[in-house]
Amino acid sequence: MTVPVTRATPVGFVGLGNLGQPMALNLIDHGWSLQVVDSKPERVEPVVAAGATAVGDVTALAETPVVCFAVPDDRGIRSVLADGLSQRLGPDHLIIVHSTTLPNRARELAAEIKRATGAAYLEVPVSGGSDRARRGELSAFIGGDDPSIEAALAVLEDEASKLFRLGPVGAGSATKLANQLIAFSALAGVHEALQLTAAFQVAEEAALDAIASATGDTWVGRNLDFWDRTALDYNAAGVPEADRPWAKDLVEVLTTAADLGIELPVATLLSEVLPPAVEDRALSIAERAGA
Repeated sequence: MTVPVTRATPVGFVGLGNLGQPMALNLIDHGWSLQVVDSKPERVEPVVAAGATAVGDVTALAETPVVCFAVPDDRGIRSVLADGLSQRLGPDHLIIVHSTTLPNRARELAAEIKRATGAAYLEVPVSGGSDRARRGELSAFIGGDDPSIEAALAVLEDEASKLFRLGPVGAGSATKLANQLIAFSALAGVHEALQLTAAFQVAEEAALDAIASATGDTWVGRNLDFWDRTALDYNAAGVPEADRPWAKDLVEVLTTAADLGIELPVATLLSEVLPPAVEDRALSIAERAGA
């Protein structure tokens, strides 16, 4: 696709979970006409109430020139394509993938779609959480060719306040994984640091306030409740623990490193210690709230 999309262009949106739903609601607020798909009806209902159209047969998404995916990984994308959508795509379609995927898988998927259908492919994994997604203030890591990026700018600019053009397909996914590795390294450090201060009767808020003024300042430390709320939201939605970013994304970091022959000892340790730490903290918060 080289013809720029506008807010008059119908958009398909697959995946209405923790990020997908607020992203879709934000696009509706900006005047986009959405056709939406999710396996869980309770995720679809609020988006339909806001003005979207629910699609029962994924092949109907071929009526939209732009199809966005916000599913956990490339398996969800492949599943939708295999359900009949791929056979109905053509050179006038643009696929935008917001999922965090393996960079090499993104390259493979883009090549397969291009070869089979002629459709353009952009990887645009995002970061910022559900609140920023709802406001259209995400950071977007873009991988793809310039004509496709230019064609998609109108929808991307409504989804994200910061757009980073990083190179061909694969570059956006690699940068998103790098962001996740840095964020989760900081999160593990904050968790352990608070255990240390708690042992000396320092209140958590007081410790975080002090550290925020010093060289240990991090976005993670200043927004620790972001991770707590996200974990609790996943609990409420029944998201499998293996599909949550502090587990899934670290596995993808390590898989990518193994493909490249790179050793990442910090990521290896994080993948073992961080997921249970995040889940245990969220459980403790929920128990205190219910006490």
